[in-house]
Amino acid sequence: MIRFKRYIKLAIMAIVPVVLLFSCKAEDPWVDNTVAPLLVDIIGADFGYPIEKQPAVGYAASASELKLSARLLELDKTNILNKDIGIDSIPVAGITISVAIKGGASLGEVTSDADGMVSLTKSWTDLGVTAPAAGQLVPLTWTGSYKGVGFTRYSQVKAL
Repeated sequence: MIRFKRYIKLAIMAIVPVVLLFSCKAEDPWVDNTVAPLLVDIIGADFGYPIEKQPAVGYAASASELKLSARLLELDKTNILNKDIGIDSIPVAGITISVAIKGGASLGEVTSDADGMVSLTKSWTDLGVTAPAAGQLVPLTWTGSYKGVGFTRYSQVKAL
């Protein structure tokens, strides 16, 4: 009986620290980002791209000009529970966006128009590609700030 009591004490002494160790609420170490204040819709990306983190827009390898475009939308969720109205996408004007090669050179800054559109015309050489080959990807960043919250949207230019 004495041995049994001893084992119970040891079991409790082992279980209590384990429970205390794993009962604390820990912050998610992998997601330190905040929700983007705007939806940056990359024009020309394939259907279903929002599932992808970096949508690719294809351009002919022989093209002399590449028109990089995006639409900036604020999502009004006030009617999210109303099946007849739902979420409303409102174009945002006057937002300055910096477009750059990811981890590289800046391609320029553009400001959204009344329809929330931003466009920038560049060449393959401007993107750092002298002889584009089919399937070649150039990663881009679209960076800005809205209502005091900074955001970055990633996309890719793909040679066809």
